[in-house]
Amino acid sequence: MTDVVVVGGGVIGLSIAWELVRHGVSVKLLDQGAFGREASWAGAGILPPGNPDSASHPYDRLRGESCRLWPEWSAELLELTGIDNGFLNCGGIEIRLAGSSDQLDDLADAWRQEHITAERLDRNELLELEPALNPSAVVGLRLPEKCQVRNPRHTKALLAALASAGVELLPGEPVTELIHENGRIVAARTSNGEHVAGQFVVAAGAWSRRLLAACGADVTIEPVRGQIVLLETQPLPFTHIIGLGARYLVPRPDGRVLVGATEEWVGYCKQNTADAVAGLIRFAQDLVPGLAAAKFADCWSGLRPGAGDGLPYLGPVPGNDNLFVAAGHFRAGVQLSPGTAVLIRQLVLGQDLMLPLETFACDRVERTQEAIPSAH
Repeated sequence: MTDVVVVGGGVIGLSIAWELVRHGVSVKLLDQGAFGREASWAGAGILPPGNPDSASHPYDRLRGESCRLWPEWSAELLELTGIDNGFLNCGGIEIRLAGSSDQLDDLADAWRQEHITAERLDRNELLELEPALNPSAVVGLRLPEKCQVRNPRHTKALLAALASAGVELLPGEPVTELIHENGRIVAARTSNGEHVAGQFVVAAGAWSRRLLAACGADVTIEPVRGQIVLLETQPLPFTHIIGLGARYLVPRPDGRVLVGATEEWVGYCKQNTADAVAGLIRFAQDLVPGLAAAKFADCWSGLRPGAGDGLPYLGPVPGNDNLFVAAGHFRAGVQLSPGTAVLIRQLVLGQDLMLPLETFACDRVERTQEAIPSAH
């Protein structure tokens, strides 16, 4: 019998399977479609800095632990598979194009409270660092430790590592029911049969809510569409990740520039829209006017799993002795995936946890967008 069945093959499920198999646990991984082809593939792979030793909020500690693991995981996956996931410390700059020159001061303070370097830049300093930026920029905040990874390459590396480790990979196998007997899950049912295991993990992203509801957990995970545009230009006009609120530009070393991303509560609709694509292109030109001459290469969208209070669900599912959840990471699935995987491994193996899970519990009392520190 398999030790653990993981339901969901996005970056969270893949990472959990990888962490478990590295610790001697036999794993079967099920996904309704192709592995890593939903929100995990669609995202931009932005990895903010973190410091678990200085962070006070459990979410920030999770980010910090993940940040600490990313270089190690990337190097190990490269050595094992020969696949370079594109992990790169390129730095990032948050900018504002209008308003007061002190409007990023609170954000800078939040980062510094975690003992993370945050450099406030005036207009002249911004343009000296990145001359292609809009010259009307008022103020910037540079995070030199901000990194990026190429999501499709990373999920490909994880899949190759799992295959070589003997994980049973079953794409195109949607789970219709988790069979419950005497307070335990005994099998995951699909159209092809029942998959029996000792323990189960639901990591199905935006599709997790239905499975968990049938097990007595009322989580508030909803799909949130995010559209992204891909431009191509040589040479790259800038090298830092450029952010303005929830939108960003991510420069890839090969001349590609990711422009994202929208946040749209439209159910399970993944189509791109003319209005959103046009808006993202305008946004890119507002930040870096020279991108008006870039080649339009592609556009796509993904469905992020958004929770009502902005926090993921991590931990045991009440009323089920052997069922765990790791879902609802919203825009942070890739960045939080290593830390999430370690936490689930600790739960599955009954080990001490690296951080408390009450904040992420299925039965927590949710507040509207709970005060996740503003450094995010």
